[in-house]
Amino acid sequence: MTSKQQATLGKQTKEMDNIRMEIADAHRDWENANRFFNTAVGKDQIDYAIYYLITAEKRYEMLLRMAKRTSDNWPAWGGMSL
Repeated sequence: MTSKQQATLGKQTKEMDNIRMEIADAHRDWENANRFFNTAVGKDQIDYAIYYLITAEKRYEMLLRMAKRTSDNWPAWGGMSL
């Protein structure tokens, strides 16, 4: 493997690791949003909890799509184990 190929592979690996960490963070946000929704009391809290939950779900889904586009072998590089 040439040094250019190694550099490209290293860059891809770093990008995948960054996406994996963001996915883990987004998953935690989504779990927190679910907990907040389940404990929300009153109209304002419920409205905010719904907004928070929808936003967290969209971010999580976006990052999963990004990971799948980034690598053809998404599950092979570690993916997310939930």
